[in-house]
Amino acid sequence: MFASRHATFNHVWSSLLLEELHRLGVRDLALAAGSRSAPLTMAAAAHPGFRRHLHFDERGLGFMALGLAKGSGRPVAIITTSGTAVANLWPAVAEAQLTGVPLILLTADRPPELIDNGANQAIDQQGIFARYPVYQQNLPSPSPTIPAAFVLSSVDQALARQALTPGPVHFNCMYPEPLYPGDEYLDVSDYLAPLGDWLQSDRPWSPWQTSDTPCPAQPNWSEWSTKRGIIVAGRIEDPAQASAIAALSERLGWPLLADLQSQLHFDGRNLGHHDLALQDDHFRAELARAEVLLQFGARLISKRLGQFIKSHPWQDYWLIDPQPARLDPDYRLRRRLLCSPAAFMAAHPQPSGHAPWHRLHDVQHASSQKIAAACDRFSELGVCHRLGSLIEGQLFVGNSMPARLMDMLGETGKGPCRVMTNRGASGIDGLIATAYGFAQTSPEPTTLLIGDLSALHDLNSLALLTKAQAPLVVIILNNDGGSIFRMLPVPRGELLEHYYCLPHGLGFAQAAAMFGLGYHAPTTLAEFEHAYVAALENRPRENGAILIEIKVPSREVAEDLHALGVQIRGH
Repeated sequence: MFASRHATFNHVWSSLLLEELHRLGVRDLALAAGSRSAPLTMAAAAHPGFRRHLHFDERGLGFMALGLAKGSGRPVAIITTSGTAVANLWPAVAEAQLTGVPLILLTADRPPELIDNGANQAIDQQGIFARYPVYQQNLPSPSPTIPAAFVLSSVDQALARQALTPGPVHFNCMYPEPLYPGDEYLDVSDYLAPLGDWLQSDRPWSPWQTSDTPCPAQPNWSEWSTKRGIIVAGRIEDPAQASAIAALSERLGWPLLADLQSQLHFDGRNLGHHDLALQDDHFRAELARAEVLLQFGARLISKRLGQFIKSHPWQDYWLIDPQPARLDPDYRLRRRLLCSPAAFMAAHPQPSGHAPWHRLHDVQHASSQKIAAACDRFSELGVCHRLGSLIEGQLFVGNSMPARLMDMLGETGKGPCRVMTNRGASGIDGLIATAYGFAQTSPEPTTLLIGDLSALHDLNSLALLTKAQAPLVVIILNNDGGSIFRMLPVPRGELLEHYYCLPHGLGFAQAAAMFGLGYHAPTTLAEFEHAYVAALENRPRENGAILIEIKVPSREVAEDLHALGVQIRGH
């Protein structure tokens, strides 16, 4: 494990760090090139137990690791060099903290004597991510005077903290020169000897023992569950747990309003068009008969649903989510249960079956017909509506308009096997890289639905897509800028057009050619369907990933949604 070619203690400590991470379950490493991080990179390249993922841009690297961690459900380690390379991880770190994704940041740094004295590529990296890491440690420069067990136990402590509070962990590694091994023989046997059996075993040095805390049974559940209630499903990443929530809604006789992120949005038991139907007074009045709200998962996409929850006079409102965060932007919660949906259901007896107290499916039918009619032509609405019936495999949805459109329009049916988003900070950066990382965790095809500004933000991550191991389809809704601002109360005129919408006049055909991707620009729904179905069958070894560009007028989506809203409201 620690061969004599390791000419510096930098390499010894790097090998210790990575070996302990491997023993604690880390299998994926995301790396960008750099000299100060050479000891970590060399240790990563030499270790047979890791899958290594490379990118030349540290911002994209962080998001790629985020996607890997989201898809695999395991911690992913990121290795970067010093300086602004570290700062480029910031957006992914924020998203990981807000959504509880386990990233492990191994950032190389100058030793203390080279900070704040004009040394090249040196910035103050201590605490650079502020309070966003759930654990952070500035490791001293490697030295034979510090026991090897210090390195191992530091890793054990960090990952134990991460297990209790999922999110990013940061180790800042201060490496002095030399950074590369030379010809000098370095015998570290005496230094490593105190590790004893650890050297021959595959067990961590001192893993922290934790136990799962069961969900506390709520004494009034039996009475509570007989009321007129609603189940809202927010962000839920496990499809099996999501399916149990849908079954609970059936047994309770309560309507299910499932967010796009819930893994239930395409389930036939979901009121799939509830966002748009909330504009219908009849639908809203029927929903308002509810007395209590049971919500699984948070961070809802639908603003209309959020406003209904905020304004309705609930008798009681419970939220079940395992992430240790408040997740209550309107301060309406009366009970916050820190557990998974499965733990909640295990602690509470399930009713044998109650008749529905509502007629919401019937009341929503008129709105659904109007939605189908509005989506029966080539447009952003039409493409998103059609995509819901065509999709196979995994779906990653970008922020701004794509997430809102799919949440409004997604049709029930087979649907994707899994849906993922970056809805913590809800930024438009790093979405291509995240989707690529997510795609690497499954043999199923992956579809990325993204806006044009989001694609421009992360354009260089198109270089990753040529490495995809399964079909990967990127659908870009190109409405020439930030058309979502047309739906907000921004004053019309030059302020809206020049400062908010930011029209760019760019297309993506040449970008696809530059990165060796297949490209289609359909102009009808039939052409889109043909291009998308063909792309799902594409094998990356033949043509790489496929980019489908949907070119639409800038004002169209706002005008279409306004017209649809007028029809649903009946005036």
